[in-house]
Amino acid sequence: MIVRPETDRDLDAIREVNVVAFEGHPYSRQTEHLIVEALRAADALELSLVAESDGEVVGHIAFSAADIGGSSTGWSLLGPVAVLPARQGGGIGSALVEAGLDVLRARGAGGCVLVGDPAFYGRFGFGQCQGVAWQGVPDENVLCLRFSGEMPTGEVAYHPAFLVGSGTE
Repeated sequence: MIVRPETDRDLDAIREVNVVAFEGHPYSRQTEHLIVEALRAADALELSLVAESDGEVVGHIAFSAADIGGSSTGWSLLGPVAVLPARQGGGIGSALVEAGLDVLRARGAGGCVLVGDPAFYGRFGFGQCQGVAWQGVPDENVLCLRFSGEMPTGEVAYHPAFLVGSGTE
């Protein structure tokens, strides 16, 4: 398996991975594929990586800008990350997260924020963000990983693409 930047020829496969990975997921509105496409259309994807195995895209991860506390902080937002259901549990998601975080660090990002499972993301160094809030999300699921600089505080603001399909876009 290799992890690499997306190319134009991957777009249909990325859509499919995001559709099937979140199908029936209890914490999903099943709009992840639409979010990725809206971020791409708005030129707001800071980083989009695929996991490829035997020529097939089996996973995808997206990163976009996150403002915390009303200012541009040099932080990124991780999400969505998706792996084909038949390939979940085999380390593909972890490889995507690690590769993406490595790129962000190399680019000089201040850190990364996400909404997710502390048990999964804790293995990458993510933890609860003291003083960082995400409207409508329990504090224990707002996770941060600081790379450098001061830890920002305040409300997380994200691209409007994340509201696609919610009725509030």
